[in-house]
Amino acid sequence: MARSVVKFGGSNFKSVGDMAKILKAVRLYPKPPILVVSAFYGITNELIAVMDSTGDEGEIRRMTDRLKTMKRESLEQFIDDEEARKAVYARLGERLEALSRVMLGTHYIGEIPPFIRDRILSYGERLSSLIVTAILEYHGISASEYLPEDIGLLTDGEEGNAAVDFTASKESVQSALPQDQVCVIPGFYGISPEGRITLLGRGGTDYSAAAVARCVGASSLDVWKDVNGYLSADPKAVASPQRIARLGYTEAAELSYFGASILHPRTVEPLEEKEIPIRVFNIDAAENLEPLSIIGPDEQTPPGPKSVTFTDDFAVLTIAGAGVGIKPGILAKVTGALDAAGINIKSVVTSQTAINIYLNEADLENTHKTVSQLQLKTVGQILPRKNLSVVALVGDGLGDAPDVAQGMTKALAAADVRFQIFSVGASEAAAYAVIDRGDKIVAIRALHEAYFPAGEESS
Repeated sequence: MARSVVKFGGSNFKSVGDMAKILKAVRLYPKPPILVVSAFYGITNELIAVMDSTGDEGEIRRMTDRLKTMKRESLEQFIDDEEARKAVYARLGERLEALSRVMLGTHYIGEIPPFIRDRILSYGERLSSLIVTAILEYHGISASEYLPEDIGLLTDGEEGNAAVDFTASKESVQSALPQDQVCVIPGFYGISPEGRITLLGRGGTDYSAAAVARCVGASSLDVWKDVNGYLSADPKAVASPQRIARLGYTEAAELSYFGASILHPRTVEPLEEKEIPIRVFNIDAAENLEPLSIIGPDEQTPPGPKSVTFTDDFAVLTIAGAGVGIKPGILAKVTGALDAAGINIKSVVTSQTAINIYLNEADLENTHKTVSQLQLKTVGQILPRKNLSVVALVGDGLGDAPDVAQGMTKALAAADVRFQIFSVGASEAAAYAVIDRGDKIVAIRALHEAYFPAGEESS
């Protein structure tokens, strides 16, 4: 019988007492699971802040002291034997000292190469895996820590946003993880072919857990959150959202892309081909292994609308001019320049007189500058647009449904919401409108009322 890979994210490590919930959840599994853990809540952001500051040696030391204090609080609450604590403190001190040495080295040379940045940020997860393993062991659960470099979780080597090489990793990962104990793996990173640490993208613990699940042929990837599974809308925006019992892989990927925070957008990628389901549980209600939502094969999921979601991390750069959308070479020059500048393009929509580039809002200023420097002759205007939101309706078959555009635009018009861009058909599982951010809540409520009237939960 295959076992589950279980992911505990930053939301499971917000307070010292959260470890009790993790212990309870792990004991529910009849066969020892493989745990993939994130950094304690806020640790990665603190590491980034210290790296990006002009901090001196004292600031680096103070940061490592703060990390040591945070870890001590967890150990003191869950390991009450002083000798056992001392043994863990010694290992914790070694790992923090290694982090301090790396950060001090970057301080002395005055720069942080990308491969060193990846190495520094991986320490958040490596500290978590050490602590979680120690607490599990002390509470009678046979557990060992397995670092990605020890099990051969190999990547393509891209710094900051690597992809796991499943072919190269499968055999080594399978053979490295014993069946008779809980295996604890730090998420967020893998190892390049040259042996360097490479991050799997921000929020990449979901993806690394999915990669491990694929390598070992897991029965499921179980994600423990502090929410009640997938809902038909954000409960902060809608009074009575419906729970979604089942989603297809494509639907889950689209929900993640358009802002739903339960899964990282790349999580389904390693699992879809092998049809490994993703099960979502609420850590605050860890009484059994009955999932709140299951993400599985698209063909096993009924079509139709599932959820209204949104993202504020969205901006548009419009390149306008007669014929810019069809003149050969313009789009290639723009996308080539943005790629060279390290700017990710979400999407491109063109017409006869405009090229619209969809971006993360944080990249808008740099994109505007990069495109302006190209001095393209046929371009009349370059217009940055921000303070936008994307509100999306997600569900299998929406891209082929002829009445989706009519229904969404009618609902938005009735709520007096004006959209700047509307798209349907780019994906078979999503349709969306770009609106002013100030209209976001009104738009979400209007679409939710139109497609999810009060009633039984969505399937």
